Amino acid sequence: MTASPPPVLPDERLASGIARLVLRHRGRFSAETIQRLVIDSYDRLAEHARVPTHLVVLAEHLATERLDALAHIEGAPGSGLPRVLFVCSLPHARTTSRGGTPIAGRSQMAAALLAHRAGGHVVVSSAGPHPAGEVEPVVTQGLTETGVDLTDAFPKPLTDEVVQAADIVITMGCGDACPVLPGRRYLDWPVTDPEGAPLAVVRGIRDEIDAHITELLDSLPSV
Repeated sequence: MTASPPPVLPDERLASGIARLVLRHRGRFSAETIQRLVIDSYDRLAEHARVPTHLVVLAEHLATERLDALAHIEGAPGSGLPRVLFVCSLPHARTTSRGGTPIAGRSQMAAALLAHRAGGHVVVSSAGPHPAGEVEPVVTQGLTETGVDLTDAFPKPLTDEVVQAADIVITMGCGDACPVLPGRRYLDWPVTDPEGAPLAVVRGIRDEIDAHITELLDSLPSV
């Protein structure tokens, strides 16, 4: 029986990231599984990318998150921290007030704030069933002035691994598009969409999210 040929990489630069992840997860996941997730992550991000320059790096980051989530699902040692997933969505047809690809903000803002305040005691993710092209610049500004770094944040597609690994799923305006799985704790934070809003309004949204985060942290006994 002839072996199937290896899948073709959509970008040859992905090979380096795949090699790094294979080394990191040696003995846990096969090279074939890792390569499949990296390629799938690249393809998913490419569907919504406004500027494709960094797709290779972002695909590795997304695949890393998915592999860590998969390890948690399979009960890997050291993966017992509470995991919180923020889910936010924008319809495919929607565009920004300036035209072009939709811009994201709520879930990335919430994830960055929680990660900052939890101090490594919570695994935080953000995603959406219809991720936008980029994070709203004014959202980045609103967080930076409070000492929260959003430099590495980017809108991520919702994947099965990250949803299944979450202990708490917090929805932020995605309605029926949000996932519903048994055994998860679900919260809905009806926070205003910051897209197109001035900095003063974004600051108010940030503070509203931060108040929700205070309540969430108080409900997590291990934090």
